[in-house]
Amino acid sequence: MNLEHFLYDYLVRIGISPMSSKYLNMIALLILLLIITVLVDFLIRKIIVKLFTQFTLKSKTNFDDLLVKNKAPRSIAHIIPLIVALELIPHVFIDFPYFENIVEKGLQVFAIILTLWIVRSFLNTLKDYFKTLPSLRDKPIDSYIQVFMIFAWMLGIMSAFAIITGIEFIKFITTIGAASAVIILVFKDTILGFVASIQVSINDMVRIGDWITIEKYGADGDVSEINLSTVKVQNFDKTITTIPTYALISDSFKNWRGMESSEGRRIKRSINIKLASIHYLSNDAITALKKIDLLSSYLETRQSDIDTYNTSNNINKDLLLNGRNLTNIGVFRKYTETYIENHSGINKEMMIMVRQLAPGTQGIPIEIYAFSRDKRWQNYEYIMADIFDHIIAAVPYFNLEIFELPSNSSFIDAK
Repeated sequence: MNLEHFLYDYLVRIGISPMSSKYLNMIALLILLLIITVLVDFLIRKIIVKLFTQFTLKSKTNFDDLLVKNKAPRSIAHIIPLIVALELIPHVFIDFPYFENIVEKGLQVFAIILTLWIVRSFLNTLKDYFKTLPSLRDKPIDSYIQVFMIFAWMLGIMSAFAIITGIEFIKFITTIGAASAVIILVFKDTILGFVASIQVSINDMVRIGDWITIEKYGADGDVSEINLSTVKVQNFDKTITTIPTYALISDSFKNWRGMESSEGRRIKRSINIKLASIHYLSNDAITALKKIDLLSSYLETRQSDIDTYNTSNNINKDLLLNGRNLTNIGVFRKYTETYIENHSGINKEMMIMVRQLAPGTQGIPIEIYAFSRDKRWQNYEYIMADIFDHIIAAVPYFNLEIFELPSNSSFIDAK
């Protein structure tokens, strides 16, 4: 009995035309093939994944764990169903050689894609594994993997075209090589955009919705579209800036995604203190500063420690320069830090620092480094302005002066 024509023979016997019987027979065999392929794929995937999982639990190395994480067993499991489908296709389309040719080519192209999936899974596994090794942790493994995958995809795409067109692979490569100069010249921007889009995607450099800043193109806003040749950025003034995709890898830009996904937005700004206004604090000055609530406890403790040190070391305090002393800028720095630590708009779980930068021609900068709890732009600016309003107004209480360049009114007042 011919199983390939079992349904066909039956349909002909009951009076259905031979051509209709052939089509119905093909459809029935195709449905049967799909059912068999899906069942085989399900069973093989379950078996291979289970075996890999059990093996990883018993093994001491983490390489097999990374294989499972990167879904290598799942990709490998598709090989057997694909082979089964390729073997059975000639029997399904026995009466339709044209359809058989199309489906076989489709399965061969899928085999190429499946091979690339498996290769990618193994390369990602190697990348993750190498990153666990101290000797390779600082090496650019990602770049090597990306270059290899670009060539693998190019080879896979050319192989797929060769299969679809029916041209021998060697002849196809030769033809492509001869036409490459013209292709590169005509499609330069497209090729650059294609390579850039692969790099952007693999490195996860930019996503739609990210806030990016590219000063060269005047872009400062949210990414609204990414395609092969351009990236569209909707600026905060609602204008649209279009930049070439390859600019994301050829030029520098700032992506604010890390800030938006973190717990706070950084405040990093300084005020310049006039150098001539810095001096040691006398006991009377310290007593006056103790009236500041945020400093009273600190000054009590700090002055006690300094007095103990100076007394135990017989320091002559007739001159303030001798021994240990408090300075007005040091106390101001401590006040600023305490004020920020108590500010309701600052995230206390992130870094808070008030530091003194190197003196320069415009005085000595006191920099505030902290993170606002609210990351929304308007609220962030309000929090930062509120802090500096207070700090700038507090400067005279420490007998300090803020440095600023002279203006016409400065010279008029001097007269």
